[in-house]
Amino acid sequence: MQKLDQLNFENTFARLPDSFHSRLNPTPLPDPYLVSFNANAARLIDLDSEEISRADFAEHFIGNRLLLGAEPLSMLYAGHQFGQFVPQLGDGRAILLGEIRNRAGELWDVQLKGAGITPYSRNADGRAVLRSSIREYLCSEAMHALGIPTSRALCIVGSDEEVYREAIETAAVLTRLAPSHVRFGSFEVFFYRGQHQQIAALADYVIARHFPHLVDDADKYQLFLNEVTQRTARLMAQWQAVGFSHGVMNTDNMSILGLTFDYGPFGFMESYDPGYICNHSDPRGRYAFDQQPQVGLWNLACLAQALSPLISTAAAHAVLDGYVPAYHQHHVELMGAKLGLSSATQDDIQLIVSLLEMMHASQLDYTNLFRNLGNFNSATQANNSLLRDQFIDRAAFDGWAKAYSARLQHEPDTDSERKARMDAVNPKYILRNYLAQTAIEKAEKNRDFSEIDRLLNLLSKPFDEQPEMESYASAPPEWARQIEVSCSS
Repeated sequence: MQKLDQLNFENTFARLPDSFHSRLNPTPLPDPYLVSFNANAARLIDLDSEEISRADFAEHFIGNRLLLGAEPLSMLYAGHQFGQFVPQLGDGRAILLGEIRNRAGELWDVQLKGAGITPYSRNADGRAVLRSSIREYLCSEAMHALGIPTSRALCIVGSDEEVYREAIETAAVLTRLAPSHVRFGSFEVFFYRGQHQQIAALADYVIARHFPHLVDDADKYQLFLNEVTQRTARLMAQWQAVGFSHGVMNTDNMSILGLTFDYGPFGFMESYDPGYICNHSDPRGRYAFDQQPQVGLWNLACLAQALSPLISTAAAHAVLDGYVPAYHQHHVELMGAKLGLSSATQDDIQLIVSLLEMMHASQLDYTNLFRNLGNFNSATQANNSLLRDQFIDRAAFDGWAKAYSARLQHEPDTDSERKARMDAVNPKYILRNYLAQTAIEKAEKNRDFSEIDRLLNLLSKPFDEQPEMESYASAPPEWARQIEVSCSS
């Protein structure tokens, strides 16, 4: 493992022309202090966890001191925000320090989120607050443990400097890691400026770095779009299967690698509601839970348009036509696995849909119901009374249970073996809003960060039974209904 001054920076994005980024240093913050450190993420860049004992550790990860080899910059991009094109966005509060190559040969972007004003801040302060930093820190690691592609979170460093949102809050900087922070909007900005050479240069850069098997192919740009399309289809299916809502699926928040990033007003669905809106700033529900798959395709169409100088219209349509079948295939497989089906098929769709409809009617907790379904007895229906009693329409459940039992007869394993498989895909613990809020309030009021670390540890093992943490699997208390998250979250 490496010391801070031994990290192996390479900085390939900084080698692109200045039209792709703006070079600047982070804006210092006074009296930084470490809020939380993620040893699992540190291993991605070969960082020795003992380095947190250094007196200057917080100074480096709040941006007051630069790491040796860093070439800080903010990235340029545009994007469609709530369906409307904004011609220039860019990193308004994030600064990419550079890229670190680890001993496994992987390159990881190291980015400071909340590091101060950049040329793309659009009259904003360039800062992040402790509240939003805690939410992203915990959620990105929770998503990773759930097996969903995501940016990662290394640490949070706080400062008592005041930041104005709806109220006065304190500043924080989140250090996040990702193989790339290039997004759909990174291509859109050059398309709408008519700068086709930059589109080709960026596409060549991304292909060489992330899809090297395509470099010498005559159809490399079409195949690149196909890679992004297939990754996005799978990501949307994973979000839907786990009950995750992103909240702001603007094209500038869509990763070219199919990662979940730019966490803001996200939410894990609790009572099952297909129209769940997690973002208080989205009253019309453009990014509601059940809209996410279609929005994914809409965003891909925007990317395809941005790549149109490199790809024919027919080729782009052919690629995008593969999105819906890919999404449905992944979604059926994932939902089938949640039901304990080793090889779900299209014939199982009605079984899945019927269960979701009953859950909606009974307002059942999405995560807990699927976890408890692992206890289903396929042979003796009388032993399913605990499950049955959760549903308002018992007769409907009885009919569904009969069909489910018949389907399970075609599975090769026993009920106990099926339960083990179901428990491995149906999490017991998710980052419920009230859990995050509790950690935030302790941190803000008493500078008590213990709950952040407790949740980080809990959510790193979401499928495990953790008896001492049983209460963290509970459905939200009544006061949690008052929690609202918005684009400022």
